[in-house]
Amino acid sequence: MNKLTSTMEDYLEAIYSLKKEKGFARVGEIASKLDVKSPTVNSAIKFLSDQGLVIHERYGYVDLTNEGGQAASEIRNKHDILFRFLTEFLMLDATLAEKEACSIEHSIGEKTFLRLTKFLRFLQKDAVNGRLTAINQMRRYFKDDNK
Repeated sequence: MNKLTSTMEDYLEAIYSLKKEKGFARVGEIASKLDVKSPTVNSAIKFLSDQGLVIHERYGYVDLTNEGGQAASEIRNKHDILFRFLTEFLMLDATLAEKEACSIEHSIGEKTFLRLTKFLRFLQKDAVNGRLTAINQMRRYFKDDNK
């Protein structure tokens, strides 16, 4: 699979999310979720189909191929981890964190993302062991930062 644009990744993620929520995805629902028009979705679906990532029968459901499902799952996982980092550790509000996670997920490099994931595991392990020192210090620091 060639590197997808952030827009195409958004389409895969939208299809993936709709399938999880409703069990299926249709062009109109994808358009609504991404706030675009149906012809725009049809163009994206055609491109993703040509890449072997989705299957779509005219006027029918849109489905992910195995490769498309794997790519969408990876994108969603990356988004979820970034959202957690932004809300739980940087203490941003959910609305801003959602927007930022969407932006970052498309541009963060693999090595940086792996390091971030390891850092989160480290912080979580600290929390599980009852040593919330770093997290509590960060909370105090960020609280002071808002003054």
